[in-house]
Amino acid sequence: MQKIGLFEAKQKLSELVERARQGERIGITRRGKLAAVLVSAAPEGSLKDLFRDIEEIRTRSKLPEGVTVKDLIEEGRI
Repeated sequence: MQKIGLFEAKQKLSELVERARQGERIGITRRGKLAAVLVSAAPEGSLKDLFRDIEEIRTRSKLPEGVTVKDLIEEGRI
């Protein structure tokens, strides 16, 4: 992750947003300390699409006994 100072980030905001949109993570620092991270927004989709994707993952892979999709989501694994 590239880090850039807040002042410079303000001067190059359009460029940084485009780089983030393309998948780059950009750290914004304030007085030398990381203050924020600029990342691409999640692709827009409906909740229906999200649940369809979760169901596809669930049916595509066998979960260990007692593990739920909710458990995996909470752990950040999917």
